[in-house]
Amino acid sequence: MSRELIDLGWFGLGLVPVAAVTVMLLRWRNVGLGWQPLIAIVRASAQLAVIAILLAGVFKTPWLVIAFIVLMFSTASWTSARRVAELHHGRRAAVTGVLAGAGLSIGAVFALGLMDTNVRYLIAVAGIVIGNSMSMVTLTGRNFGRLALDRRDQVEGWLALGATPQRAYRDFGALAIKEALIPSLDQTKATGLVTLPGAFVGAIMGGASPLEAAQFQLVVLAGIMLAMTITGLVVTAIIGRSPYVPMP
Repeated sequence: MSRELIDLGWFGLGLVPVAAVTVMLLRWRNVGLGWQPLIAIVRASAQLAVIAILLAGVFKTPWLVIAFIVLMFSTASWTSARRVAELHHGRRAAVTGVLAGAGLSIGAVFALGLMDTNVRYLIAVAGIVIGNSMSMVTLTGRNFGRLALDRRDQVEGWLALGATPQRAYRDFGALAIKEALIPSLDQTKATGLVTLPGAFVGAIMGGASPLEAAQFQLVVLAGIMLAMTITGLVVTAIIGRSPYVPMP
């Protein structure tokens, strides 16, 4: 294991030039992300090294999978909460959205027998679905905030007429969810023609047949779609209860 970790560390360092070029291009266009791409790669390398050690223990002691999934949920909730903290009950919306969206989706996948009840499958599906729920919180929350701010006169009008906050913000919630889902929908529709998703490639590299890999990928895609939809609905329902008109 130590030799594998050393190899992973050197591999991570080998990715630094790629991230460095990314940083230079973004700085050239004044995008304003600073060193975040480089930091993200370095951080991911360190985290994957730690995860490799943890997974070795989880696979040998299956009950540890619960603790590992709790860690994934906690990290995803904390990360997404920071992105939407400025919104009405944004942190609560993020945590509830991730737990509800990913939790229900993962539960449905295994309850319907779409995947074998296996520790490796559970961790793989959970990691992918939870990650997409986390992204959905950020995309939906930021879209919602931008739409509400741009159309604050409409919100003020509804509230002045005595409408509930849910009614005043309802249209923004629907639009925010739609915009957040479009990239995922496009990628799903283009699967196999434009892209070979990571779950499919990973399954094949792990020794699965192309048919088995395709089945695994379809389960993941369906799970992602369900999780993102539930997450978006929960997030917009919570932040859309704000009784205040958004201010720039």
